[in-house]
Amino acid sequence: MLAELRVDAMRPSLEAINRFDPIRARERFLATFTDKETFILCWQDEIVGFYVLRDFPTYLYLDHFYINNKFQGKGVGKDVVKRIQQKATHLGKAIRLIALKESPANDFYLALGFIFERVEGVDNHYMWACVNAE
Repeated sequence: MLAELRVDAMRPSLEAINRFDPIRARERFLATFTDKETFILCWQDEIVGFYVLRDFPTYLYLDHFYINNKFQGKGVGKDVVKRIQQKATHLGKAIRLIALKESPANDFYLALGFIFERVEGVDNHYMWACVNAE
């Protein structure tokens, strides 16, 4: 179910760079997915989205952050990221993540204070640091 949500959410961005392959997208997700670090977002018995938050010594890694297309643009993602930023601030850690080049997610993360670090293949790497983070 979560793999399908990921494929649906990523489809427009992957199609924009001619890389949409639903089987590959599903397999890539399942290769790194762990339910231990996964948070599922629900509203009225419907899965709105999910994310994986990995805790490393100096940073939190936001991975597999997807919002159901039906709920995008309604502030759900923004609220989640702001809560993660609050957690990172409390822990004195930075947040790191990767966004697909050409994805609207890039503007989303920049608007929330993330700093572009580098390009690697088809991915943009971002970092957000609280005042106390290294």
